[in-house]
Amino acid sequence: MKSTEQALDLSTRIVHHDYEPPQGFKAPQPGVFKASTVIFPSVAAMRTREWKDKSGYTYGLHGTPTTFILEERLCALEGGLQCVLVPSGLAAIGNVSLALLKSGDEVLVPDNAYGPNKSMSESTLAQFGIRTVLYDALDPADLAARITPATRLVWLEAPGSVTLEFPDLPALVRICRERGVTTALDNTWGAGLAFAPFDLSGDGSLGVDVSIHALTKYPSGGGDVLMGSVITRDPVLHMKIKLLHMHLGLGVGANDAEAVLRALPSIGLRYRAHDQAARSLALWMGQQAPVVQVLHPALPGSPGHAHWSALCGPANAGQGAAAGLFSIVIDPRHTQAQVDAFCDGLRLFKIGYSWGGPMSLVVPYDLRGMRSRPAPHLRPGTVVRFSIGLEAVQDLQSDLFQAMRQAFLLE
Repeated sequence: MKSTEQALDLSTRIVHHDYEPPQGFKAPQPGVFKASTVIFPSVAAMRTREWKDKSGYTYGLHGTPTTFILEERLCALEGGLQCVLVPSGLAAIGNVSLALLKSGDEVLVPDNAYGPNKSMSESTLAQFGIRTVLYDALDPADLAARITPATRLVWLEAPGSVTLEFPDLPALVRICRERGVTTALDNTWGAGLAFAPFDLSGDGSLGVDVSIHALTKYPSGGGDVLMGSVITRDPVLHMKIKLLHMHLGLGVGANDAEAVLRALPSIGLRYRAHDQAARSLALWMGQQAPVVQVLHPALPGSPGHAHWSALCGPANAGQGAAAGLFSIVIDPRHTQAQVDAFCDGLRLFKIGYSWGGPMSLVVPYDLRGMRSRPAPHLRPGTVVRFSIGLEAVQDLQSDLFQAMRQAFLLE
């Protein structure tokens, strides 16, 4: 030990101990780097290091090796070139809207979009003088008619929230591109696996401008992480998003990033398992007396099935790909109390929001407060959404049957 070090107090020596482990350590999982402060080797390095392009590290909020690795792997998943990480899927939506809109602008949002996106647009964005216009995602002509010179951003969602209508996504993007309007897709359902958001045509000529993803769902897979991502291919667009990301001080915890990195390699296996189980149960539910309609994009007769087939059908070796979600419409002759009793009576399905985890979930919805216009493609009745987890299909089917038999007084 050096004499100068010997003169230092033990507490000081512990803080400033200069041991560094040997380089070259490799393992299946990346290291977890936790930092607010980042140490610079010199003042010159501190003054010249750039935080915007990942060429170096400046402050924990701007990235560490752990978050940089996750960002790059998510870009590979969705086909993007740049990514920022945020604390939730909703934060990703807010990051995009606030970065790309200003007072006097208009944003178009699907009437069947994720509820908090609509609420944020109609309340928070309105406080900044930004007008929100709702459009029918199943009618490209309706979108075209609602775009004005003030329209700067169009939100897309495939499929729609809760009722799972699948739009003609290429047609919607083409309309926006012809008018020079930026498109942002909530790609949480597709997860980068059902279709390629930046290559909707298959030849690279047509894609969305921004893809946001609630990593809370399939990338994390455990129902225990809140995180979102914003992915782009245009560096100018990315920088607008990244600057607001910095100004808002958005960041994610290293342990949460580690959890997503650990789960990401199995996302394809899990997504297919959720998909297969959901399709099996959706088909079975369609045969049950209390059910008047099943809403699942991969099933013929579901709203937008042809659009799903065209875009998602080639995935999974031609079997198509879909998330583990489906909804049912329960015959209106059954009361809301009976529907609630059905949900309460389920033993394996738990009542809770979100999806993409190992446990199956159920939530009943009242669409009257969620849609601004009639939906003639939906049968009258009460909508119940299921998120299918990783349990055995036969066990889930038995659970659904016993709960229906009790709640709806089936023989």
